[in-house]
Amino acid sequence: MENNNKTNTNTPFIQVKDLRKDFTIRGDGLFKKQHLTAVDGVSFDINQGETFGLIGESGSGKSTIGKAMLRLIPSTSGEILFENQNIHQYSDNEFRKLRKNYQMIFQDSSYALDPKMFIKDILAEPMQIHKTMAKKEIPNEVKKLLDIVGLPQTAIEKFPHEFSGGERQRLVIAKVLATKPKFIVCDEPVSALDMSVQAKILNLLIDLKKEFGLTYLFIAHGLNVVKYIADQVGVMYLGRILEIGPSDEIFNNPKHPYTKALISGYNEPNPKDKKERIILKGEIPSLIDRPQGCLFHTRCPWVREECKHIVPDYKNFSKTHKYACIMD
Repeated sequence: MENNNKTNTNTPFIQVKDLRKDFTIRGDGLFKKQHLTAVDGVSFDINQGETFGLIGESGSGKSTIGKAMLRLIPSTSGEILFENQNIHQYSDNEFRKLRKNYQMIFQDSSYALDPKMFIKDILAEPMQIHKTMAKKEIPNEVKKLLDIVGLPQTAIEKFPHEFSGGERQRLVIAKVLATKPKFIVCDEPVSALDMSVQAKILNLLIDLKKEFGLTYLFIAHGLNVVKYIADQVGVMYLGRILEIGPSDEIFNNPKHPYTKALISGYNEPNPKDKKERIILKGEIPSLIDRPQGCLFHTRCPWVREECKHIVPDYKNFSKTHKYACIMD
């Protein structure tokens, strides 16, 4: 498997600009239709060969962004640019031809592995659909894919249910690699696995990124996972990014109260460190009835009166690290 990706140093490989996604929930009986905003004006860049991590609690809009970036769901507004080309400008047929370049790894392997198919047919299918090589070359490519993800050649004559959870995720990765993609959305790819298996899959993804020049959007709620794999991090809450910057800056010097709370619960206790864990009170508000002003003010330990009315602009902590908060 060869990598033909070329680095463009002039502009980011991927640009997400003011992305918004609204959903309408159908009413039932006396209830009227309700509208919710899952993603609200999100912007970020991903450089080629880097991993951008999205973290936040469930319902923050992380997976919605990943699906919108691959046009698995339509965006309400905003722009998504791959190599400076807006994917919304392509027709469905035009984007279908480009689909091989942009793939997704789901949390649940059942989305990608047909239980009634042999592994050799599962891995061959993407190459057949996208016609990436001659038919006679596909069997050898299937064997190469198994080698790449660390599975034995005997796997080709087996069914998905004959493998462990970690092995099935390796098969999913092999299937994704079959089309030689440039960009992969990893949507909670290790959250269903044991800790020891998680580390092996993460190391595999890191090795593949280096070997084939891959670019990742890595979605997770586990901070330890994101810290391990991500170059840049965006912290999401109720559809917005509250803080964004290099991974080491986010974890070593968080600025937004929400990020501080998340990381205070992640860091292991240090007897010499007098900082205490920040406990967030209350539940996450509904996306249907989001708070006015700062979205986080209903749970923020340092809330001020103006937080309830003012939508905070981003402040620059450094050239590449910013956060949305009125606090200094």
